[in-house]
Amino acid sequence: MVPCGACNAKNFIPGDLPPMETLPCTKCGHPVMIPVRMRQFELRAVIASGGMGTVFKAYDLALTRHVALKMLKKEMAEDKEVMEAFYREARASASLNHTNIIHIYTFDEYEQKPYLVMELADQGSLDSWITRGRVPELNVLDIGIKMASALTTALKHNLLHRDIKPGNILFNSEGEPKLVDFGLARSAEGDTEYSEDNTVWGTPDYVAPEKIRQEPETFHSDMYSLCATLYHALTGRPPFEAETTEALVQAHVDQPVLAPMDLVQDITKQSSDAILIGLNKLPKDRFATYDDLHMALEAARSQLLIQRYSSAEE
Repeated sequence: MVPCGACNAKNFIPGDLPPMETLPCTKCGHPVMIPVRMRQFELRAVIASGGMGTVFKAYDLALTRHVALKMLKKEMAEDKEVMEAFYREARASASLNHTNIIHIYTFDEYEQKPYLVMELADQGSLDSWITRGRVPELNVLDIGIKMASALTTALKHNLLHRDIKPGNILFNSEGEPKLVDFGLARSAEGDTEYSEDNTVWGTPDYVAPEKIRQEPETFHSDMYSLCATLYHALTGRPPFEAETTEALVQAHVDQPVLAPMDLVQDITKQSSDAILIGLNKLPKDRFATYDDLHMALEAARSQLLIQRYSSAEE
């Protein structure tokens, strides 16, 4: 009997199931596998699985610690663009040392399948938190403060993340948010090169207007995406909604964003204002630095705590 990595329900797995193959959990449908040894790692459960590969919860037998092991499918290793992104993710994350950026331990290949071993953060994502409802304001501010600090470190190393979104903020067992997936990362210097078909890299709900206008990306583009992410967590909906992707991305360019406090009355003005500044259409109208964003979120957090304390005193 093998426990499900998602709901912990016990599942009977036939002994002839091939290594790393999975069966759906009888309770929740999450992929379940028989633990398998791969070099110094024992792959024990599936964290997530998709078209490109699988992320396993594993145990490093040599260093006696739990890790996450991200393995690409063999056919993905033949895709040049996929491999470039995979190498980019490994190198970019490995170059950064910050509490709120996922730590990379090693990069290797097993039976023609490239894999990345990293710090374990298997307690869900901000995206999964949002699907359960609005995230409490204090938590949103804490996450924003830590992500602003993480992006400051990335910028000091001349890196733009380029795909900040709720699904790329994971939580570890201590509740710490971890920024992941630097697969689209680029140097912060110079103009961003766009593809011949004018592809805009990013996620439509959180993409900065200048990227849609095919203008040069700077750290302000990541700042916009972070504030769009915080907006979604705080209000329960992204800054803009539309029936088509084309209409959605255009809304980032030409539609005014509704203040969070106008959507949800119990959101404080300080938090609402800070996020709105980060969502200005023009980069020059956003915070001048991540430190400024960090201080605005810290001030909003302090004000929120003062209000709560005052209310409790009454």
